[in-house]
Amino acid sequence: MEMNLAEESFLTDDFLRQLINVGEVDILVGLPTHNNAKTVGSIVQTIQSGLVGAFPRERAVILNVDAGSRDNTPELVTSISIDDMRPASNLHALRTLHSISTQCEASPAKGAFRTVLAAAELLRARACVLLSPDSTNIQPEWIATLLRPIYHDGIDLVTPTYCRHKFDGLLITNLLYPMVRALYGLKIREAYATEFSFSGRLGSQFLSQNSWDDGAGAELRFILAAITAKFRICQSYLGEKIHVERRASDLVPALRETVGSLFTALDPDLPFWSAVTGSQPVTTIGSEHEVCLGPLRINRKRLREMFATGVNELESVFESILSPATLAELQRIAGMEEEDFAYPAELWVKTVYEFAASYRKSVINRDHIIQAMAPLFRGRACTFLTENRNSSADEVESNVESLCVDFERLKPYLQQLWNV
Repeated sequence: MEMNLAEESFLTDDFLRQLINVGEVDILVGLPTHNNAKTVGSIVQTIQSGLVGAFPRERAVILNVDAGSRDNTPELVTSISIDDMRPASNLHALRTLHSISTQCEASPAKGAFRTVLAAAELLRARACVLLSPDSTNIQPEWIATLLRPIYHDGIDLVTPTYCRHKFDGLLITNLLYPMVRALYGLKIREAYATEFSFSGRLGSQFLSQNSWDDGAGAELRFILAAITAKFRICQSYLGEKIHVERRASDLVPALRETVGSLFTALDPDLPFWSAVTGSQPVTTIGSEHEVCLGPLRINRKRLREMFATGVNELESVFESILSPATLAELQRIAGMEEEDFAYPAELWVKTVYEFAASYRKSVINRDHIIQAMAPLFRGRACTFLTENRNSSADEVESNVESLCVDFERLKPYLQQLWNV
């Protein structure tokens, strides 16, 4: 194992010693954590089972990158031996399966993905998978589903598709998926994924070409970089998406990691996305998407109120970001009664595109631009919930598709704003 220690100087001496002890591997599983003691034990056992079942002859390592847990999460990861589970599972690995752990900056887990990429390069891993401890229903089959296209078929990036509740992942269905599709030309359902796999060569290229000023949202930038560099990409269906519930207050951090990262990528990626017209499907193993229709209570009234309050209180901020026509229309719908309220798709697309252009120009502090988007997204989410409250799975998908078409149709509007 050759190491350029100057390039990898952010890695601790202790971690480098662990990597040397592991030696070269075929497969690396990255597991970023922060206070996940309640779930991480079963997740590590699931990973081990998946590795032994699908890749019994390959050299593998589980790499835990921990953001300062105070509940012994790292110790739990490294203490679970594959030998402990063999009698019960009757699984037999022909090679050693390592589990190692290191630290990254806490809150958010800045540098976790960079550490995974650096370790993968140093260990010369052929295939890598990143998993989230917040996904509480990880199955052993996920390992094979995500890694086999990389390991056996020459694919460089595998993103997941899930069965989601029709009102889960509204930021994805109403912004990330349609905008990435319209700008980058590929119908990737989960461009901001917490579970995905990649080839060693893709990881090495991304590691060498990024300045790493900020760790937040690196996974999204990684997927966009794979698209622009025209690496081979596919999607694999993992089944139902069950994850740790987030609070409403988590919206702004989520916007920073997703929308902020997407907006940041647009300027350097301009030569690519400005030449893209329309969108193309991505090879998908299993279902492209599935929708669950179980009951789910969401306070639409509260979303609309937060939208209206935001439009009123942030008027001076929006005057810097939005066109007069868009702001006037937002102020009009903010004054609507609850039963009449609607944030139309075309107005939403123009809003997002104007935010993207203003972010590029830094008309005000960029973080303030992202924060100002939160009440507007809540207004759009309220409308999506209202329009689809009685919709079937096919009708929900048709409405998402219609929004995607609007993002594609109005793409020249963004290009016009970019050139002003």
